[in-house]
Amino acid sequence: MSTAVRPVSPLATPPDATVRVPGSKSLTNRALVAAALARGTSTIRGALFADDTEAMLGGLGDLGIDVRAEPAEARVEVVGCDGAVPPGPARLDVRLSGTTARFLAPVLALGHGRYELDAAPPFRVRPMSPVLQALAELGAEVEQLGAPGHLPVALHSHGARGGRLEVAGDVSSQFLSGLLLAAPAMADGLEVRLTTGLVSEPYVELTLGVLHAFGARVTRPDARRFVVAPGGYRATTYDVEPDASAASYFLAAAAITGGRVRVAGLGASATQGDARFADVLAAMGAEVRRDEHGTEVVGTGRLTGIDVDLADLSDTAQTLAAVAVFADSPTRVRGIGFIRRKETDRIHAVVTELRRCGIEAYEEADGFVVRPGRPAPALVRTYDDHRMAMSFALLGLAAPGIEIADPGCVAKTFPTYFDVLDSLRRAPAGGARGTPSPAPPPSRSPR
Repeated sequence: MSTAVRPVSPLATPPDATVRVPGSKSLTNRALVAAALARGTSTIRGALFADDTEAMLGGLGDLGIDVRAEPAEARVEVVGCDGAVPPGPARLDVRLSGTTARFLAPVLALGHGRYELDAAPPFRVRPMSPVLQALAELGAEVEQLGAPGHLPVALHSHGARGGRLEVAGDVSSQFLSGLLLAAPAMADGLEVRLTTGLVSEPYVELTLGVLHAFGARVTRPDARRFVVAPGGYRATTYDVEPDASAASYFLAAAAITGGRVRVAGLGASATQGDARFADVLAAMGAEVRRDEHGTEVVGTGRLTGIDVDLADLSDTAQTLAAVAVFADSPTRVRGIGFIRRKETDRIHAVVTELRRCGIEAYEEADGFVVRPGRPAPALVRTYDDHRMAMSFALLGLAAPGIEIADPGCVAKTFPTYFDVLDSLRRAPAGGARGTPSPAPPPSRSPR
């Protein structure tokens, strides 16, 4: 963990701003996989360039896929392999990216030869068993190079042809999404049946949307069954939406401070489940306005606590925890027990850091409860989790003395986060565009 610290000062006036957030990580990485397996050259526009997507770009490049990235233009060109994954040996490092690990593992099973898949040490504790078991059923030999069910592994692949699989859906939807993304390149197609309920279902809907956009044929006969026909992908030009999870922080900032923030590009037709976080803010008392060009939240000066199931938009749970601090009654978040297995135990981390800030909060098996209060000055630890840093920075917009340890962890999905957050301070009436300015230097080491 870095020793850097980022102080966050309260806003002098409520914001009146329009901001732009980077492209969706979820859509960028899904589109990169589909493009890599497609026939022809695809162009991905509005792509996110951050640690997680760079891990995917690096993994595809190490595999031998021709990827041409243009970060300044937020664009990637991918020369697809038409389902013929370059043969091993190859070694891929997914860094800290769950989507990269869980999407590329099935892609490697399509090839022939030995492929090593590894990650940075913090990711090696995150589960991989469901996808590794599925790949073994598809004919790959899984060689454990570390703890069973975790990275690193070596896959001895023999060109997975597909067939029928059963997979659990209650740990992470990424396992199912990875299998579905590889399935169009399987000679026999693939039918996947879920053996449990599915968490984060909107992310699977994103996967299905990407499959359709690249010309794959997939049906869902019932809630627990997915059938992908063989035939591969066709190259296309794919436009990535702004990241709805990233947008949640700025919409929350408006609700907390009584200001107005509009996120450009995240319109009423957004496909990401986390776009519904604005509706959660509306339920708490904020005003929400959507049109085809963006989503806007206006704080009313009063927020009411709610009891809400965030199973389908779990990446916004930490954002809501910050908003709940400023409500007039307690907030209970439930349905998110599976986020204990994310970058950190996000339920425990939220409660621990809220208490560090003097806020009464407690854990439940599948969520947490936050009682409102006035945050006390504190150095918030972030646990190598970008969402802890971004969400708890919101406390500092309305309460003095909040500092964020290891602010650089936001590079995982939103490298310019603190710059865009600071743009709320400079926003003139009528709306600013959130143009980043240089960040202040780190202050001191964590206490």
